[in-house]
Amino acid sequence: MSTSFVSDYDIPIDYKHAVPAIHFCECEQYFLPTEVAVHNKTSDCWVSYNGNVYDLTELCKLWLGRQEIEPVIAHAGKDISHWFDHHRNDIKYYVHPVTGVLVPYCPHGPIPDASSFVVPSTAWRPLNKCPWWLDERYKLGKLTKNPRPCRIMNVLTGTSCVITVCEEDTIERIQERALLFNANGASYAWKFEGKDLNVNRTLTENNIPDERERFVACGLPENYYIPSLMCYYIDIEELCKRKIRCGQEI
Repeated sequence: MSTSFVSDYDIPIDYKHAVPAIHFCECEQYFLPTEVAVHNKTSDCWVSYNGNVYDLTELCKLWLGRQEIEPVIAHAGKDISHWFDHHRNDIKYYVHPVTGVLVPYCPHGPIPDASSFVVPSTAWRPLNKCPWWLDERYKLGKLTKNPRPCRIMNVLTGTSCVITVCEEDTIERIQERALLFNANGASYAWKFEGKDLNVNRTLTENNIPDERERFVACGLPENYYIPSLMCYYIDIEELCKRKIRCGQEI
């Protein structure tokens, strides 16, 4: 557990619990690396590390104009897991060759909430708040462990598109992602090989596995076959009946 001490009262501070954690719903949102990559500006700064996605825009505003925020801005839209010790869930430290004490390892330059002092100094002060990398207020969700392709085919119009989805995405979430190509996607019955899909389950849970590794092992391109979700248009009355059967709100 990462702790520090307040000099006046000598009270330990638990960084991980200094700020109340945000409790996400059971269907915690997952993001693709490409979704993180587009948020690569000071005014819109997302990063990923240790399997989670964080919005550090407010941190950039708070530290704007200071040297410490420059490494964060330079890595906006990227994964910065290499900054952290995965076992301790904290930033990396190294033993200073002169003083022999642990100091933050910041090869890209000093970062917010990490002391820049590597030798004893009267200007040093202990950190009396939760550092940004442990602050749950910045957390948006999780980074997917497996981005996978998925073909959406509209049986009514004969059009199709291939999108990248998260392995953890439910069919309902995939429907949301596909709204860009079909704004009325929720008015369709989604099926795979003629069977209705459970919108509250993922592709794998609907018996649609990701077989790209098998294709590569056989010497085939990984996109040799992309599962196709078939969209059949249904009227409003039939849609309401389906939602009632699935226990969804109308």
